[in-house]
Order: sequence, then structure tokens, then C-alpha cells
Amino acid sequence: MTQSKQKTEDAAGSQSRRSFLGQTLAGTAALSLGGMLPGFSPKSYARILGANERIQVGMMGVNSRGLALASNFALQPNCEIRSVSDVDTRAADKCITTVEGIQKSKPKAVPDFRKALEDKDLDALVVAAPDHWHAPAAILASKAGKHVYLEKPCSHNPNEGEILVAAAKKYKNVIQMGNQRRSWPNVAAGVRAVRDGVIGRAYFAKGWYTNNRPSIGVGKETAVPSWLNYDLWQGPAPRMAFKDNLLHYNWHWFWHWGTGEALNNGTHMLDLMRWGLNVEYPNRVTSSGGRYRYKDDWETPDTQVINLEFANNTGMTWEGRSCNGRTIEGSSVGVIFYGDTGSLQIDGGNAYRIYDLENKLVKEVKNDVVINARDRMNPSQVLDAIHIQNFFDGIKKGTALNADILSGHQSTLLCQLGNIALRSGGTLEIDPTNGHIKNNRQAQQYWKRDYQRGWEPTV
Repeated sequence: MTQSKQKTEDAAGSQSRRSFLGQTLAGTAALSLGGMLPGFSPKSYARILGANERIQVGMMGVNSRGLALASNFALQPNCEIRSVSDVDTRAADKCITTVEGIQKSKPKAVPDFRKALEDKDLDALVVAAPDHWHAPAAILASKAGKHVYLEKPCSHNPNEGEILVAAAKKYKNVIQMGNQRRSWPNVAAGVRAVRDGVIGRAYFAKGWYTNNRPSIGVGKETAVPSWLNYDLWQGPAPRMAFKDNLLHYNWHWFWHWGTGEALNNGTHMLDLMRWGLNVEYPNRVTSSGGRYRYKDDWETPDTQVINLEFANNTGMTWEGRSCNGRTIEGSSVGVIFYGDTGSLQIDGGNAYRIYDLENKLVKEVKNDVVINARDRMNPSQVLDAIHIQNFFDGIKKGTALNADILSGHQSTLLCQLGNIALRSGGTLEIDPTNGHIKNNRQAQQYWKRDYQRGWEPTV
């Protein structure tokens, strides 16, 4: 067989598999509820749905959140994790073992995700690497013709977010951002109730996140561990020396790689607030805060308040406290919408409460997710599986995404503008048509970042 003929048949086979994938999975609408229907069993369904008809997924970044995502994707009967990519060999080995125990087939270890993207049978890439990798990896996957499930935030800086949106438009792939609460049934119902006027005209929203994180200390430059490909970990970021207090979580608190608590956890709540108030870009942003609790290497604020005003006479505020766990409104994370006839509160779970102007509870919707023991999923996995299945429906049926990349960029940008306001020390006047900063050279320097030569993301 000639090489050209082999390539033609390989391409035809791949196309045939993808066509069959769409036809076979089109009838599995029940899975959009993540296996919550009575009597549903992923194990039994997997016997019907062959491995070649499942959506083939590659994982990038599997140390913490990525491992949780890998477990949940592996639990989906219409999915098979095909490859695992991580710069930490220990994390990769653990994830491969975990996934193999769930789906009964062993994914390949592909340390460099760019190699995984060369696989013609790979349908989608799940990106759960550190923030500085989110947009660059998603853009490379888009160029490779892959769909993307992208953890929040969708970008490290606003310029990256705009490039990512342009890439999705150009390559016409499906990119779902990990704002999973948009798929949680009761959260979505609560937001719809706000938009439908259950509390009158909603004019203000407050969101928050609290934790009691310890000090990260003062790091020392040391040799890179044998299990770590530190050069690939840095990827698009200009090179900096390895320190012993950087990995695997503390990178969140360094501007060079991370984006602080505002994007680490604030993205979820600012997204819900933006959704409920039905707004896109603000016209004014201010922020106050700093690294108050400890004197250490932590650069981003551990205490921060972001205020955003919008052209339709509405506003929102987000408060983040990384190092003091005192709750707000009885919850460590949440959102309250205020209207002219009442308020509606959504805490961290799949539930909401409505109060009148006299602070009387008038309605409470509790988490009513039904867990089927045969599904092997815990309550959180069942809820997040709805988001995953919405992503799959976007791939196989063209279903509208609950958290498409434009929406994800708009919500991520709110957090980024808050950080820029804090770092530049002033009020930001914003163009409400596109979110761009107006007439502020000092703030504008934070709109984009420098990259390691050769790693600049492009459409």
C-alpha cells in the first residue's frame, strides 16, 4: 500500500469514526443529566458503546483539579481518556492508574501535550494546567483541530483571552470553560429567576470567597526535582529560577504564573453575578486590598474587594479573603442578588434562597440531585458531569454551550480588570462595548504579558 493511499484510508477511517460518533451519541440525551436518571448505569452502558465510538479525550495537567476532572471524564460512559500529559511524572502515573481503574483501559503517558495533539483520533483536550498555560494550550489545541474543555480562568491576561476568542471563531471548535455552576440545575434556575424578575429589578450583586490559607514562606532556589520538567512547566512564561515553595499550588500567588484569588475562585462568583444581572462589560472598575496577613513570597492580594459598575445602572462587588476563614452570610463562598422587591442568595452548592425586603425567607430550593450508587459518582461529580455532557453535546450535536469561550472571557475579564485596578492604583474607565481600558497608560501595561521567545500565542 502506498503511503498516500494509507493516509487517505486513515483519514477516511477517522472521519467514519467521527460520523458514527455523532450518530450513535445523538440518542443519548439522557446522559446530559450525568447519569441521574433512575436505573442508569455507566458500567452497563459502556458495554453497549464501544471504545471507538466514545469521545477520545486527552488530559493536560493532572496534579489536583486535573486529577478530579480526569476521574469524572473517565466515569462518563460516552468518553475514553486516551492520553495523560503532565510535567510531573508522579502526577501522571497517579492519574493513569486512577483512570485505568475507572474505565478499564490504560491511557497513554504523553508528557508533552503537544505530542498528544498530533494524535488524529484525539477529539478533545482538557486543560487543567496552571493559569499561564490556559489560553496558550487551548489555542494550540484549536489549531490542531481539537475541542477544548478549559479550566477557569480562560486566560492569564486580557489580551490572551481575546486571542483565544478569535481562535475559536477561526477554527470553529468547541471550547467549554469550567464554570460548571452554569450547568448546575438549581443554580441555573436561581439565575433565571433573578432575570425573570422574582426580586423585581436586580440592580446589585455581591459575591465572596473566604479561606484560611497558611503562609508560603520564603523560597530558596534549589535544583529542579528529577520528577519535574520545569522548562515545559514554565512553557510560555519567561524563564525564572526554580524555588522550593512554588509547586504545586503556590504558583497561584505569583503574578508571573498565577492570577490570585480573584481568578482562582472569584471567577465562579463574578460569572454568576454577570449572568444574573445580564451584563457584559463594565464602564468603571476599582479595587482595594493587598498582601496583608503574612510577610512572605506571596505577591497577589490575600485580601481584596473588586467593585464594578455597568452602564445599565447596575453594579457588583466581590470580596476575597484567602487568609481569614470567617464566612459571609453563613457561607465561605456565594452570591447575593439585590432587587427592588427582595434578594436571592446562592451559596456554594446547588441551591438558592429568596428573601423579601423585610428579610423574610419566602422560598428555599435545596439541592435535589439524585445519586444512583451504580453511577460511582459523588454529588459533586454528578453535578459537574452535567457540564461535561453539555460539552460533549456541543461536540456531537452542536448544542449551545452553557459556558462558551466568549462568555468565559467576559467573566474572566471582570476579575482581570479588578487586578489591574489594584496593581495600577486607580479607577479604571472602561469601554462598555469591548471591556478595554480607556486613557490609562499605567493600567494598560497589565493588559498583556511578555512571553518566552517562540511561545507567543497567535491565532
